[in-house]
Amino acid sequence: MKFKIKTDIIKKGLEVVNCATAVVTTTPILENILIKVNFNNIILSSNNLEMAVEYMITEDIEIKSEWAFCLPSRIFTNYILLVDDDYINIELIKDKSVKITTKNSHINIKWLEAKEFPLIPTIKEDKNLTIKWEILKKSINKTLFSSAEWSIRPELAWLAVTIKWKEITFASTDSLRLSEYKVELENEIDFEFFNILPSKTANQIKNIIDNDKNVKIISANSQIIFISWNIKIYSRLINGNFPDYSTFFPKNFITKVEINRVNILWALKKINLVSRENNYSIRMWISSERWVELETSETKVWEWNITLVWSIEWENSIIWINSIYLLEVLNVIKTTYVSISFETTQSPVFITPVIDSKGKKNNDSFRHIIMPLKI
Repeated sequence: MKFKIKTDIIKKGLEVVNCATAVVTTTPILENILIKVNFNNIILSSNNLEMAVEYMITEDIEIKSEWAFCLPSRIFTNYILLVDDDYINIELIKDKSVKITTKNSHINIKWLEAKEFPLIPTIKEDKNLTIKWEILKKSINKTLFSSAEWSIRPELAWLAVTIKWKEITFASTDSLRLSEYKVELENEIDFEFFNILPSKTANQIKNIIDNDKNVKIISANSQIIFISWNIKIYSRLINGNFPDYSTFFPKNFITKVEINRVNILWALKKINLVSRENNYSIRMWISSERWVELETSETKVWEWNITLVWSIEWENSIIWINSIYLLEVLNVIKTTYVSISFETTQSPVFITPVIDSKGKKNNDSFRHIIMPLKI
């Protein structure tokens, strides 16, 4: 086995597949990258048993003979990243080593049998859908931030994905906040689709796939694949029930305010310099006289308050809220103004973008709730 490859090309491939390489594991083979050398392409693969990634290389390669083998991800990747020559030669030598040669250096790395690497499951195309990449990336960005990093309820560390008729819905919750993003698809779908996708996988998808191409989604047998050009991302799906959240969003409110999103973002960033000393707990004092005061309790640093002018409806109110939660949702909303409303001081705080009536017709919608703090 022998081939020559452009350095920048293999660096890109290793950057992609390393996201699914196990770092510390009781199964050492998972710390390796599988390299399949075919006559017309090279496929790099990684697998941590929850997610697997394949990256196909078809350009800037000269292949002399075929083979499949595994190399330790850490040493192989770190060496390649240090190479500054234009091309790399990789060949199999007699002592079960792979010799990696550049213009100015070389290294020998022991390889492992490809048959030891866990098989990436073959999925029958039970249900499949092709959507624009920007829709998938936006859907993940709008919901990933409010999923749990870890939970005794695994479904809270995942994203619920529903496709029905002409609409795709992403939802996430960590039990203290909840996000839902809906977008209308260009074409009607003739099947219903519901899956719970690991948030770790979703995060890697938005980082790995970064182009203007469409993404094909295939789902069957507790597995899902995302395919975009030369990249395939495989993930297992959870067997469980995502909370039925449809009734969580409030239908009524006593207090509602609309404010310039950038103004409140800057105010939150300022007050967070102090509120972090108080677990990011802030008080929102909303006055019917068209102003709102953000205040954090006395800390070891100092007490701080900021006053903003808002459009306000209904009653005066005071509510306590986590300022980081509020900041994070405002970061994923891109409209000029946002709406914040609630019914009582113990009711969920309902946050939505304010759509410009003069703007184009929107084919998407976003809504979010944050549970208030009990002070």
